[in-house]
Amino acid sequence: MTGLVVAMDGPSGSGKSSVSRGVARALGLRYLDTGAMYRAITWWMLRQRVDLSDPEAIASRAPDPVLAIGTDPEAPLVTVDGVDVLAPIRTPEVTAAVSAVSAVPEVRRRLVAEQREIIGVGGIVVEGRDIGAVVAPEAPVKIYLTASAEARAARRTAELTGTTVEAQKAEMARRDTLDSTRRADPLSMAPGAVELDTTALNLEEVVAEVLRMIKEKV
Repeated sequence: MTGLVVAMDGPSGSGKSSVSRGVARALGLRYLDTGAMYRAITWWMLRQRVDLSDPEAIASRAPDPVLAIGTDPEAPLVTVDGVDVLAPIRTPEVTAAVSAVSAVPEVRRRLVAEQREIIGVGGIVVEGRDIGAVVAPEAPVKIYLTASAEARAARRTAELTGTTVEAQKAEMARRDTLDSTRRADPLSMAPGAVELDTTALNLEEVVAEVLRMIKEKV
């Protein structure tokens, strides 16, 4: 398993983070949350009062923040310029802005390069929206998690504060549209990926199914 790369893609609320951490724990692998990296850059842009309606303004500042992210599934770590942002990057403000920032090609090029460096020789479960298609297209295991809109909204509401299921359902529909229609690396199921609908499954069942898929592939 030391050289294994598991690419876990899918829209927000499909269960990627919890499932990816569970699989990494079960197999003794590292874990990378690429979405947290985009959120961290977005948090920094908001703090710097960058005009997020101006892609050129975002692009010009993309190299500036110093980002660090941990790969221990038991101990999440995300810092920007040495500041712990693990909690701030999950606020509704960041959630509403992250699609605009992540659509900028200069941001994506920077973070994809960093993600590939972290992946290195493997031994990692990587979750995001373009892992199997862009970041690690040669990954031997590619999984695309999906779930109903209602299930996704309920899960995300449980993770966040100050929101409702209906509000999250509307926000997810907005982000799905933005992420799937952006010019740079749109959200889509990668060639060779296996789709897994998690709507009717609990976390333990999804992790077990993913482990079964990995066993078949490796």
